[in-house]
Amino acid sequence: MINRLAPADLRGGGLRLRVWKPDDVDALLQGVTDPEYLRWNTHPTPVTDKAAVAEVLRGRREKWKRGEAATYCVTDEASGVVVGGVGLGSVQPDLRVARVSYWVAAEHRGRRIASTALTLLTRWAFEDIGLYRLELGHAVGNVASCRVAERCGYATEGTLRGAMYESQNRDAFRDLHLHARLAIDPLPD
Repeated sequence: MINRLAPADLRGGGLRLRVWKPDDVDALLQGVTDPEYLRWNTHPTPVTDKAAVAEVLRGRREKWKRGEAATYCVTDEASGVVVGGVGLGSVQPDLRVARVSYWVAAEHRGRRIASTALTLLTRWAFEDIGLYRLELGHAVGNVASCRVAERCGYATEGTLRGAMYESQNRDAFRDLHLHARLAIDPLPD
């Protein structure tokens, strides 16, 4: 049995993970329209303006309430500046499994923000929520995302053929590299 997905204020490594607020629209829009983000991620529906981002944020709040997802805004703890996002999705309480995701704003990449945020989220998911398995999928070829997964102790499990949209093309598919971490796995060095 997992605990309710109640939002928590998570801190560590100079970061703060907090719930997305309505006034985070500009930061999220900048993040999800960044060319490098778009190279690897395709939303089910286009997210190209403030109205679409406001709808994404509304949907995230609803998914929190239903226990289906837990998405955090990643900020610099000292300044409060939004530096990215991290979250749990596809939560399956009966199997105690969920999918993790993360992204970092262009101007903040290369500082191990994704690794730090994912480590905080992983610890919370296992220790506070009671999940047993966390899965992480990224497009084959996304070397940076693969490094984050490995650094955070997510073991490589294989390739899922045609499991995600091709870059900005909802009519074509590409392979996904699957990693996972169990609650009983040792902490990474």
